Amino acid sequence: MQISFGRPISLATCFIAMASISSILAAHTASAQSTAPAPLIVSSGWQLQDAAKVPQPGAEVSTASFKTTGWYAATVPGTVLTTLVNNHIYPEPLYGENNRPESIPESLARTSYWYRTLIDVPASYAGRRVWLNFDGINYASAVWVNGVQVGTTRGAFIRGTFDITANVKPGRPAILAVQVSPQPHPGVSHEHTLRDGIGPNGGESAIDGPTFLCTIGWDWLPAIRDRDTGIWQKVFLSATGPVVVQNPLVTTDLPLPRTDSTDIGVQATVENITDKPVSGFLEGTIESIAFSKPVTLAPHSTQLISFDSKTTPLLHVAHPRLWWPNGYGPQNLYKLHLSFIENRTVSDALDVNFGVRKITYTVPGTDTLTISVNGVPIFIRGGNWGLDEGLKRIPRERLEAEIRLHQLANLNLIRNWVGQSTGEDFYELCDKYGILVWDEFFQPNPGDGPDPTDLDTYIANVRDKILRFRNHPAIMLWCARNEGFPPPAIDAALRKVLAELEPTRRYQPSSTDGPGVRSHGPYSWRTPRAFYKITDDYFKTETGSVSVPTLESIHGMMPQKDWETINDDWAEHDFARGNSGAQDYPAELAARYGKVANLADFVLKAQLMNYEAYRAMYEGRNAVLFHPATAVITWMSNPAQPSFVWQLYHYDLEPNAALFAVKHANELQHIQYNESTGELQVVNNLTTPLAGAIAHVTIYNLDGTVASERDTQVTAAPSAVTSLGKIDLPAAVSSVHFIKLDLHDAQGKLVSTNFYWHALPEQPDDLTNLNDLPAVTLEAKLARNIVAEREVVTVTLHNPTSHIALMAHLQLRRAHSGERVLPVFASDNYISLVPNETRTITLEAATGQFKGEDAQVVVDGWNISVAPASAPGVSIAPNVDAEPSHWPTTGLPYQTAGLR
Repeated sequence: MQISFGRPISLATCFIAMASISSILAAHTASAQSTAPAPLIVSSGWQLQDAAKVPQPGAEVSTASFKTTGWYAATVPGTVLTTLVNNHIYPEPLYGENNRPESIPESLARTSYWYRTLIDVPASYAGRRVWLNFDGINYASAVWVNGVQVGTTRGAFIRGTFDITANVKPGRPAILAVQVSPQPHPGVSHEHTLRDGIGPNGGESAIDGPTFLCTIGWDWLPAIRDRDTGIWQKVFLSATGPVVVQNPLVTTDLPLPRTDSTDIGVQATVENITDKPVSGFLEGTIESIAFSKPVTLAPHSTQLISFDSKTTPLLHVAHPRLWWPNGYGPQNLYKLHLSFIENRTVSDALDVNFGVRKITYTVPGTDTLTISVNGVPIFIRGGNWGLDEGLKRIPRERLEAEIRLHQLANLNLIRNWVGQSTGEDFYELCDKYGILVWDEFFQPNPGDGPDPTDLDTYIANVRDKILRFRNHPAIMLWCARNEGFPPPAIDAALRKVLAELEPTRRYQPSSTDGPGVRSHGPYSWRTPRAFYKITDDYFKTETGSVSVPTLESIHGMMPQKDWETINDDWAEHDFARGNSGAQDYPAELAARYGKVANLADFVLKAQLMNYEAYRAMYEGRNAVLFHPATAVITWMSNPAQPSFVWQLYHYDLEPNAALFAVKHANELQHIQYNESTGELQVVNNLTTPLAGAIAHVTIYNLDGTVASERDTQVTAAPSAVTSLGKIDLPAAVSSVHFIKLDLHDAQGKLVSTNFYWHALPEQPDDLTNLNDLPAVTLEAKLARNIVAEREVVTVTLHNPTSHIALMAHLQLRRAHSGERVLPVFASDNYISLVPNETRTITLEAATGQFKGEDAQVVVDGWNISVAPASAPGVSIAPNVDAEPSHWPTTGLPYQTAGLR
């Protein structure tokens, strides 16, 4: 686990009590072995083979004499298809149309496989119990060690822990073999094509419950041919003494509205795994707090041991460091260390990170689900995740970049749709970046597949998920089902499990029913004013828009033959008839911004479409902040495959304009133009008023001249939106014009800036005059610095002209190769500059991403170029490839002949 340290808990009154406890502990810990032997991760040496090609039984496959001639080198953690792709048996599934069934067969979803490896059991495990641990296998497994079957698992989200003491000898190698079986009902996949559209979501696979049911195919993911079968999470060995410590739980409480103290509760189960009685001590430490309890266990028995502030006064802590959602404060974490001491030796030990925070779900005056953390109302600004990555290729580094991009976008929640992204790294990183989690179990919309029939397997996976992750402060609530209520038997079982295991969090039966909770989109591109129409969907769990990636991202996801024709390759990547409205999008874009010349022109115009829709998606809810809207969660923020729709950044981790639109709309103190009523509004998400501020409004004509400007004094109430009256357009303003908003605080500091391109009410959706904007060449100053193994490139852009520079887009590249540096964390992007305006942007990336080359910044935009410039280690130049004039005029037609 990741460990976060901060300043110590305030314990001014605790040291005398601690001295007495220390003397007690000294009596039974003197000369104690300080730690248990370290776990051994088993990630190398794995091999894989189709079970049909292995006639021998597991008792033979798991022996040293068994020959693995013809087996593949296996990737663990990883799915079967990942291994086969890495061995070049099949092409990369998510590129082009490689995933079609004629290239990668559907039979993979109906095939069992053997995984096998040799383990060097550490000599330090001698005299202790040896355990074999699996963090996740999809779907079912039979596990063999040195010729003996030691256990089975069933369901993708349950751990397997097996005592293999009798099967191995520390200091000697052991053979591990795992037969992995796919889900019993992989279903019939449906292909994404232009002719047939995206097709229905889901299918028979839902009957299997705890698995990656989306891999049968959804409107955001084509069918994954092995349904992500395999050992998809970590495998490791561990060793203990006669008593193991299990299922820790840490709870914290705050005496709201005060947050100046907390009561911590700690509990864990201890189990004697031997035939003899055992006596010892369960000890715990939280920084400088130490506590202990004597325990005697009968043979093969368990006890639930608890500590709280009543029995252990040190667990009443003054002035705790609180955990906050992104933007509201720091993400402080504490570490609990638990160990069982038997005969002055550590029998077993574990560490648990936790946060001190209190979540509540209602506020006076409304029945709508309203989240407060530590007594502060939190307007939920979130993103839906369907699956972290199509083949579960999700190393921690990639996952951290994705979650950090959510933090950058000022989001504060991820909805773990149908529990498809369940893994330890996911929760740890949400804790780290302050991203709350709406966490679901394993049932889709009732229309997307049958209910699970194996209740025991379903609830066992639910139970283990709760036990494993419940200490993470980021988890906000547990939800039973996407867009529907669970069947009565599952609902009753869930309520029973949660009553037993989860004392603090809300149980939400459905993602689209309850107090103001609504789903059901829409999911297609709409005009900005359409996002302001709110009925009873006050806590909005799903709404989305087409979200076209950059030109370079599109080039990277399909072969060149498919760039200039909308064809089945586009459909494979979600651009086809379906909920996204992709079938209407090209015509909507052309009507709004002008006829499309080619792919580069399509992408250029689509970035304006992205920015408009995604900003309004959040600003439309800002406009009625807490009265009555309490949440909006975009469908989707993270793509599981390279896609044209429903994303803030591309599969390759490059953001498009949508991410920066969301970043601006979600500022905690924000100025905005209500695109439905024409009002000027100041949104204040903080608990303190904004007083003495100034809102400055400037309206520019299309030619860059100022049509009008005004200042307005601002006093904005806390946790509310404040209207400053309607913005009146001058009588002589151009038919297409610009509205620039700036909010300065009482000290003159810029708090928020916002920029709109806008048309007169007579033709509000005709922005084609933007094509008449003169070309603008920006000036730039550069700097490059290294900060803690991160490269920070600083770019100061200046518009020296009398014209508007619309949507300047910066990319960071390696200067020699011209390859993009990804991921990059930009302070802003897709910025517009008015005449004589200067803006500074920072671009941050890992030093290793540059591969020893200098950095180069390239710039494109609606009517933008940049004058070349350089500084030590960095240069800037126009992005010529992104200019529509660089490419032949094709009109970007639809393919009409030869469709599937």
